[in-house]
Amino acid sequence: MDERPRRFLRVPIGGRILASLIPESAPLDMRIVGRTLLHAALVGVGAGLIGAAFFAGLEYMQFFVLEALAGYQPLRASGERIIHGSGADARVFRPWLLLFLPALGALAGGLLTRLAPETAGGGGDAMIEAFHHHGGAIRKRVLWVKGLASIFTLGFGGAGGREGPTMQIGGALGSLVSRVLRVDPRERRVLMVAGVAAGMSAVFRTPLGAALLAVEVLYRDDFETEALVPAVLASVVAYSVVISIFGESTLFAHAPRYPFVPMHLPLYILLALFEALLAATFVATLRRVQSMSGNLPLPIWARPALGGLLLGAVSVPAIMVIGSRIGIPGQGLGILGGGYGAVQTAITGADWLKGTWGDVELLLLLCVAKLIGASLTIGSGGSAGDFAPSLVLGGLFGGAFGRAAQLLLPGAHIDAGAFALVGMGTFYGGIAHVPLSALVFVCELAGSYDLLVPLMLAEGVAFVALRKQSLYTAQVPTREQSPLHAAKSPADVLKTLKVAAAMVARTEFITFRPAAPIAEVVEGVSASAWQDAFPVIDEAGKLHGMISAEVLRVLAGEKDLGAVAIAADVMQAPITARDDDDLRTAAERMLQHSLRELAVVDATGRIVGFLDEADIAKAYLAGNLGADQRAP
Repeated sequence: MDERPRRFLRVPIGGRILASLIPESAPLDMRIVGRTLLHAALVGVGAGLIGAAFFAGLEYMQFFVLEALAGYQPLRASGERIIHGSGADARVFRPWLLLFLPALGALAGGLLTRLAPETAGGGGDAMIEAFHHHGGAIRKRVLWVKGLASIFTLGFGGAGGREGPTMQIGGALGSLVSRVLRVDPRERRVLMVAGVAAGMSAVFRTPLGAALLAVEVLYRDDFETEALVPAVLASVVAYSVVISIFGESTLFAHAPRYPFVPMHLPLYILLALFEALLAATFVATLRRVQSMSGNLPLPIWARPALGGLLLGAVSVPAIMVIGSRIGIPGQGLGILGGGYGAVQTAITGADWLKGTWGDVELLLLLCVAKLIGASLTIGSGGSAGDFAPSLVLGGLFGGAFGRAAQLLLPGAHIDAGAFALVGMGTFYGGIAHVPLSALVFVCELAGSYDLLVPLMLAEGVAFVALRKQSLYTAQVPTREQSPLHAAKSPADVLKTLKVAAAMVARTEFITFRPAAPIAEVVEGVSASAWQDAFPVIDEAGKLHGMISAEVLRVLAGEKDLGAVAIAADVMQAPITARDDDDLRTAAERMLQHSLRELAVVDATGRIVGFLDEADIAKAYLAGNLGADQRAP
């Protein structure tokens, strides 16, 4: 029998061709390795330069507005400041001015976000949304709108972080590079993730943690594995650019080492449970503020200003009380801005911490003030990140917990700084569902992996406890549930395609009557160059059954049977597909009945064509490629 060149080899279909349309995920295309890594390096250089400019611009804005103008003394982490010798002692604290500055900065930021509404808020959710729903495409204007809006919002005292905005800025840079280089949709997504990693690395100086965060934060229970290597490269390049400009240092000063004490593990478990409760409270407060802000009869761009005004009303009295308590007027201990200085205090202590229960009380007070302040800034739509407040809240509570444990267990050799660092990773790792990257982040911030075991334990507890909570509402559970990757599922691709578009329309084909002798049937099948399924038509012209070519091959050698058997003896019930069925339905029908080919009928039952395994496979490949090319 002649074979049709366009068909697969004629083998039983069950478990072979159609089943193979459910492939394992293919590894990273080798074509992408050289080209995309070079592109990722370009993204890293750009993100390093932009990150350094953003860091410096924000630092100078805070210096001139908060410090020089309002007399505010922002407490900073050891590696956070780039402006030194500011003459702080000569400043006069002006609380009446500080009361309104956050509102003015948020108003300026809100006006800027009118040019790109997606830049409102923290930036993390917008970045994740762009990846899953827009194929990694971010508008070019986001690059500078987000940067300027964040500099105004944070530079005037907004209680948020710079890392969240750099997620979106870095992603926008990666998207811009992909446009300039005219890469395909897959590489565009990879470069966007690489840009996120590079942006985070540039401002946080944690190259490995930033790369892992970029591929982990997109999902609740998964990773964007194909972007990991480009993300690592872009992160390393951005980190190298930044330390070439500002010098090499970790963000926080820390103890030389943190000895592992197995007897402390129950305390870390207890810390993780409390951190999970605090994280859930933060998310609930943030969502409440977002809901209330959304119901205000104000333009969207004006809502951050109201949040900034409320922030001033809450923070200025707290700053005055705290400043008088520690003898430094205008010292807010991280209530405004990112708050890393407060965490530095929780880690290494300060002269005005006396080792009493008053220290625990002060750190908890700062924790509550930061939670309210960050919720007001971010929840009202201010362009400030939620990453830094999460770390600060976790670190402050961890520091308070560690100091309380020291007082209750004086002989246990407890280092409160270790609990502050573990608290940082536990809080953010649990609420953002990024336990691995948060673990590495903290180890890089601490300058060692001494806390690896307690971090693993505490983050595991918090990750389980916070399964129903998430800081980022745009996260999806896994790659298979992402709108971006869902079209890659073979079953879903076949479900979107119709039989009529894949079948081969035939006006002439071989049929048999039920009473036709087997010899006639075998001869007719042998004469066909393309059919595998042969309709049996009754006297009324209706489809009575189907004969498979595979059955005829078996019967061809049975001469005695061929002399007495007729077509009705070897036919089976008619298995067909409607022309308006989807290909998944047709494929399942073929697999169920071990067929290689189906006759296709219209609404009246008339045969209008035939569909076989090759047609389905060809339609799947074309449909899968088309879905990828249509990604924005």
